[in-house]
Amino acid sequence: MIYEFEGRVPDIDPSAYVSESATVIGKVKIGKEVWIGPGAVLRGDYGEIEVGDYSAIEDNCVIHARPGEKTFIGQHVTIGHLSVIHTGRIRDWAVIGMGSTVSDFAVVGVWAAIGEGAVVKNRQEIPDESIAVGVPAKVIGKIDEDYKKLWTDYKHNYNTFSSRYKTNLKKMK
Repeated sequence: MIYEFEGRVPDIDPSAYVSESATVIGKVKIGKEVWIGPGAVLRGDYGEIEVGDYSAIEDNCVIHARPGEKTFIGQHVTIGHLSVIHTGRIRDWAVIGMGSTVSDFAVVGVWAAIGEGAVVKNRQEIPDESIAVGVPAKVIGKIDEDYKKLWTDYKHNYNTFSSRYKTNLKKMK
């Protein structure tokens, strides 16, 4: 479901896919070939949200922003199932593991990986190409070229989903 709220209208690129069971409200900008999964909620009712080109917001994620603030998700970002992003900034190529939280004004760097269930706390910064896990998230390592190659392939699969879901997803009775 896609909703305008008090004159705040979503801006969704025609090549993006938004699941019928996802909810997009208000000032939300969704870029090219983005895939928004079932049950995801992107709520730009009093803040705003921007999702960069080729990113994937998986099933049941919640993305929101504080009043007058912005949640920014860069290009080629993967937000894992059940994650919560609230007024955070996630830079290009980052991976947010399933069930993770990125809290207010936190920054996740380029090619950073946040482990499943981790909490990137308020105003915390995860450096580029770092691996962070735990509650609160702590950097435990660096991303290598093998990881980048593997995740580039995974991300490409989601990029193809935007067109494949539009063409091949069929509602059954």
